[in-house]
Amino acid sequence: MPLTLYDTLRREKRVFEPRDPNRVTLYVCGPTVYDYAHIGNARPPVVFDVLVRLLRRAYGADKVVYARNVTDVDDKINARAAREGLPIGEITARYEAAYLEDMGRLNVSPPDIAPHVTDHMAAIIGQIAAIVEAGCAYAAEGHVLFDVAAYPAYGALSGRNLDDMIAGARVEVAPYKKNPHDFVLWKPSKEGEPAWPSPWGEGRPGWHIECSAMIEENLGLPIDIHGGGIDLVFPHHENEIAQGVCAHGHAHAAASHDAYSRYWMHNGFLTVDAEKMSKSIGNVLLLHDLVRNMPGEVVRWALLSAHYRQPLDWNQGLLDQSRKNLDRLYGALHRAAAVEASTDQPPPEFLAAVEDDLNTPGAMAVLFGLASEIERGMTAGDLTAVATAKGALKASAHLMGVLQGDPAAWFEGGVDDALRAEVEQLLAERQTARAAKDWPAADRIRDRLTELNVVVMDGPQGATWRVKS
Repeated sequence: MPLTLYDTLRREKRVFEPRDPNRVTLYVCGPTVYDYAHIGNARPPVVFDVLVRLLRRAYGADKVVYARNVTDVDDKINARAAREGLPIGEITARYEAAYLEDMGRLNVSPPDIAPHVTDHMAAIIGQIAAIVEAGCAYAAEGHVLFDVAAYPAYGALSGRNLDDMIAGARVEVAPYKKNPHDFVLWKPSKEGEPAWPSPWGEGRPGWHIECSAMIEENLGLPIDIHGGGIDLVFPHHENEIAQGVCAHGHAHAAASHDAYSRYWMHNGFLTVDAEKMSKSIGNVLLLHDLVRNMPGEVVRWALLSAHYRQPLDWNQGLLDQSRKNLDRLYGALHRAAAVEASTDQPPPEFLAAVEDDLNTPGAMAVLFGLASEIERGMTAGDLTAVATAKGALKASAHLMGVLQGDPAAWFEGGVDDALRAEVEQLLAERQTARAAKDWPAADRIRDRLTELNVVVMDGPQGATWRVKS
């Protein structure tokens, strides 16, 4: 079946048709590198990594251009650098490296292009100048502001009515604005902050114009897909459309938004124990800490366990269940380790699920079905069925970005040779004791395994084990 995607702008699922099948373009808003990413920040790159894998499978890896930006100019970066007494470049380099390391632990494929704001100042200034020339922006007191009233379609993405927004505004945020919703394209830098020369004085760009300029510079317009979290719909993505369209004089054109991006995709919010993440509550979970204490695939599975457009509540129960689910799938592969896979293609029912607007819960159900086929085949001695199911499971899991490790290593958790040898010996003794119905001996062995922090999982083909998380 064709790939269908929910388009936020049109509020419906649409069959995906790229502008040029030989160059499919995707842009996802990336990190602002001033601190470690929290778990909510990890949902977009994981979700859109699945999409990129699907696009590369459908059109060819060399036909897909995936860009994920790095924001390295920001107030929070400036504040962090001042607090630590370090150059801004050291702060951004540190946290970008940490972000990429954490993404690697989640099996997130690197983007084809990772544009940095600091490398695109000429493009940013050029786009601002074009918007001013088109009559959609104005300079005031060292700032350049976008005039939202000059773009009649403003609000189409978020569903907000511009007249209502203007009428409902109570406070003129800055005296030099024509109306409260006009937003900054360029602003003067404060003393000690990074600054670049421009026709409007030394300063730095506003947040929204950065993405618009980097998209046009690296991908060209219109792009096929623009993705990000639901929190970016307004004002960030709404402002991106306005800038990108007006820079080319299309402010009053019918369906002007099509000149910027053909499809808009947004993932839902993530809460922690049913509460919004907040520093004041103290429930901000850093991804950097999570992936140090558990396998990255557990985190990835948890992030994909709900449909991407739905809210996801992050809690210990979700992580425990994700680990159990992966144990089940890795267990099937472990028991079929000696059987060579006979296919490298996902089954139609898997593709039907994941190509239906990235229905990852439905796709996961297919993975469990394939694992059950492996187990049944091993029990019945039907190695032909096992080979087919194993290949289908591995090919499907690759598109999901899971089951990428060695099954034995998954369960052993990187233990040393001495512990591995002791556990294997204890399991052999346990099997002998259970066969002889020597329950006291079996209990003693169980207690010793518990002391070693080992979990034993019995299955039709024998016992597997892993070190507790």
